[in-house]
Amino acid sequence: MKKLLLATAATALIAGAASAEEIKLGIFIGFTGPIESLTGHMAAAAELAMKEASDSGKLLGGTTVVGARADSTCAIDTAAGTAAAERLITAEGIKGMIGGDCSGITGAVLQNVARPNGMVMISPSATSPALTTAEDDGLFFRTAPSDAREGEVMADILVEKGIKSIALTYTNNDYGKGLSDAIANAFIAKGGTVTINAAHEDGKADYSAEVAALASAGGDLLVVAGYLDQGGKGIIQASLDSGAFSQFGLPGGMVGDTLPAAIGPALDGSYGQVAQSDSSGAAILTEMGKTAPTPFDATSPYTMESYDAAALIMLAMQAAGSTDPKVYKDKVLEVANGPGEKILPGEIAKGLELLAAGQDIDYDGASGVELIGPGESAGRYRQFEVKGGKYETVTFR
Repeated sequence: MKKLLLATAATALIAGAASAEEIKLGIFIGFTGPIESLTGHMAAAAELAMKEASDSGKLLGGTTVVGARADSTCAIDTAAGTAAAERLITAEGIKGMIGGDCSGITGAVLQNVARPNGMVMISPSATSPALTTAEDDGLFFRTAPSDAREGEVMADILVEKGIKSIALTYTNNDYGKGLSDAIANAFIAKGGTVTINAAHEDGKADYSAEVAALASAGGDLLVVAGYLDQGGKGIIQASLDSGAFSQFGLPGGMVGDTLPAAIGPALDGSYGQVAQSDSSGAAILTEMGKTAPTPFDATSPYTMESYDAAALIMLAMQAAGSTDPKVYKDKVLEVANGPGEKILPGEIAKGLELLAAGQDIDYDGASGVELIGPGESAGRYRQFEVKGGKYETVTFR
């Protein structure tokens, strides 16, 4: 079904885009807010994919691609984030969106901006299980796996570590609630006990009351389903200051160099998991990031997924012979999955050339892309332990 006749593909490429057209892709992530320490890497990776396609001269007869950045605020200010997404479409004239990043703002923009405007969104990091069943008119995809899967992975790790009971706190939004429920349900199903599952608000100066409630409930470990640059960090610091907990379970939103830098040696011994691949493409992008025009750390959370999100949009455009999101949305799953020749980071030009020749590709990218069900990643996770202020890899799951 994926096969395109060469003549048909060539005609579509001519009809679908003007010669040497320049298009914009929106990079809609939280340059301010609770994961701001991650988003510079994410944006630079997406822009590197765009540069690859542009430099190749093979996208739709020489079309070039540039990124237009906009601050989602990561759901800290939904109104401001939604307005920023609208500006990308109305003022910048984007043809696709990498983002959003956090689940709450992603869901809001999907319903209030993307669907009314027929805009494709590929999120590298919005992981709420609620997005799996959201009405999306075939416009929404994500290269990060759902937190339903992360809950299972974390429960497995906790059981293997001999943990019998956990206290659980989550950031009070769609991401935190969905992830905490996934962890709690999976852990209980494996025979564990959740002593408390309580929300916390981001942006507070004092978390002593929240920590007192968590300590009163007790547990072998405190799992913090929050943000490393916001309330999650505050909960951990208050727990250490009061002696309530000394070891923490850390899901993906708590992973980044700024957390151990802020907490110090007391974070050593805590552990968890983050969506990340150990594919051959991951190693390639890690090296590419070191010499990119804007260097980035590809091992930083959701950076590989950001490169892949941008690549998928451009490859889908090529497969459809069009930059119109309403047209190329139907090709995203095709270029992401087999059959076809595998395409890795640094091979976007090769993928574009094969598609132009009417051949199949299977974009594997940096994160080992395989889109399932309603266009979301099957997912792979890196299990880690914090040692010497670093997230040391234990294994991949």
